[in-house]
Amino acid sequence: MLRSSTLTQSVTVTCVRHSHRQWHQSIPVNYRVCDASRNTLSSNSAILKWKRKSNTKRNSSGMGTFTTRALAQPLRNADELIDSVETFIFDCDGVIWKGDKLIGGVPETLDMLRSKGKRLVFVTNNSTKSRKQYGKKFESLGLNVNEEEIFASSFAAAAYLKSIDFPKDKKVYVIGEDGILKELELAGYQYLGGPEDGGKKIELKPGFLMEHDENVGAVVVGFDRYFNYYKIQYGTLCIRENPGCLFIATNRDAVTHLTDAQEWAGGGSMVGALSGSTQREPLVVGKPSTFMMDYLANEFGISKSQICMVGDRLDTDILFGQNGGCKTLLVLSGVTTLPMLQSPNNAIQPDFYTNKISDFLSLNAAAV
Repeated sequence: MLRSSTLTQSVTVTCVRHSHRQWHQSIPVNYRVCDASRNTLSSNSAILKWKRKSNTKRNSSGMGTFTTRALAQPLRNADELIDSVETFIFDCDGVIWKGDKLIGGVPETLDMLRSKGKRLVFVTNNSTKSRKQYGKKFESLGLNVNEEEIFASSFAAAAYLKSIDFPKDKKVYVIGEDGILKELELAGYQYLGGPEDGGKKIELKPGFLMEHDENVGAVVVGFDRYFNYYKIQYGTLCIRENPGCLFIATNRDAVTHLTDAQEWAGGGSMVGALSGSTQREPLVVGKPSTFMMDYLANEFGISKSQICMVGDRLDTDILFGQNGGCKTLLVLSGVTTLPMLQSPNNAIQPDFYTNKISDFLSLNAAAV
């Protein structure tokens, strides 16, 4: 049986609820986003509710309190972890690949898990590609992965709009790349913006007023290499001036792996600009929001207790798994280093950690 040591530290979380309008009322699922690094809830509607753990208590002020997990343990017996779950959810950047370079031992590890009858799902916060485009990337790296096993935050944005019955006569303004546009198109939504607005400039002169489409009902913000002031202003106008306009973020990742040589500013930098100009917090559909976890569980009929989330980021991957009630494994092949994990300032502790997923091949019962 997998065990962790006793829980030690208590942190207080305050839930803030906001009103929501129009089609928001029919949202079928509660989506919860808990950012432990800031002890805040990222929310622009009442649908983001903090999911209280079984060890949560209420204090006299009515605020929820939770107790952090025990310090993460190094993975010593991979077989025991593998046998304890039915499904492995893998992050991609920093776990499967870095940039366009495959991390060593990945093909053999995935083949081994499939041979044991495990379901494999690949979840990424990178919204620059659609599911179909990610399928081609897996194929180019020599990995046999079906499109149905891939869940990118670009797909999550379109799936979220469908889940709330977002009106088809409304438009979506996109600050992001081709992946979001393709998924919106597949879902049957009208959109504008995207890479096409990357070359647009604003000529500021006395009396200039920028027009915007008043039929935009949602602004979706993702990673955007063509980000500019025009997009910031257009998105700001839609969110602030169009009644009931949704502000949706694919993710708030601080950094990303565009190449294997260094870290690059992530989608959170684009989201932060709009959050600053609108004074609104976005609804996040990517990790660590539970939207994708709920969607996956419903899609495949998976019990969340039978899932292990494997990722390289504490504040997205590991928090995503913990918010969903899954086992969690941190790999040190991406963003997070061992000193970062073990820092006294880090409040997010996975169940286990290891160097890379190919450790599944060597850390077995015989080795122990």
